[in-house]
Amino acid sequence: MIPIPAIDLLDGRCVRLTEGVFDTAKTYSLNPAETARQFADEGAQRLHVVDLDAARGSGNNRKALADIRKAFPGTIDTGGGIRSLSDARQLKDIGINCLVLGTVLTEKLPEIKEWAEELGEVFIGGIDARNGEVKIAGWKQGSSLQAVTLAAQLKKTGLTEIIYTDISRDGTLAGPNISASLQIARASELPVTVSGGTGSLKHLQELADHPHQGLTGVIIGKALYEGRFTFTEARRVFEQGERL
Repeated sequence: MIPIPAIDLLDGRCVRLTEGVFDTAKTYSLNPAETARQFADEGAQRLHVVDLDAARGSGNNRKALADIRKAFPGTIDTGGGIRSLSDARQLKDIGINCLVLGTVLTEKLPEIKEWAEELGEVFIGGIDARNGEVKIAGWKQGSSLQAVTLAAQLKKTGLTEIIYTDISRDGTLAGPNISASLQIARASELPVTVSGGTGSLKHLQELADHPHQGLTGVIIGKALYEGRFTFTEARRVFEQGERL
């Protein structure tokens, strides 16, 4: 399992939300590319970037993404507002390695395999849920679809992994939903990256205590920005097996 630092983009700024509510946005940096460079300096191999403007259909942050790409030498996955093959192509042209699909999984699932045939193994399934129900359109709308049901539907669709976010924990620092993440891994038979709620090194240790069960990464956002721990400390939990 690897720790993955997160950058959420809103109007070109690096922000964090609580439970996906835009009114809670707190700005941590006006220079997201520099933030990405700092994560790289701490040893981050992968970076998770969300375009919040694109997710809610109010523009995009392609310039900031391009700047981040230049600053971060590792793998970058990006989500938010990728609703067409054209959107995917544009992000690939910027140099983004992996593309996180959310809303389109509930609307155009049969097409995703065709997208993967053209662009390769670059697509990640983003399952964002509250109380087990998948939320779409920037988490503003319900889908009447259970997360485990969608996960099971994602087998053999050309996706390389799933990022599972428990919206009720996102930005709360209250701890990730490990049990739900394990359910997603079992249902999908795909590698799962856990997102939402990580707030301490103890939470990371709890994730590290579930090896070989399909959980391969954890996305960390607010805890890093609020100084709960450093990315270097997070990395050591997994790389050196440090016990707390």
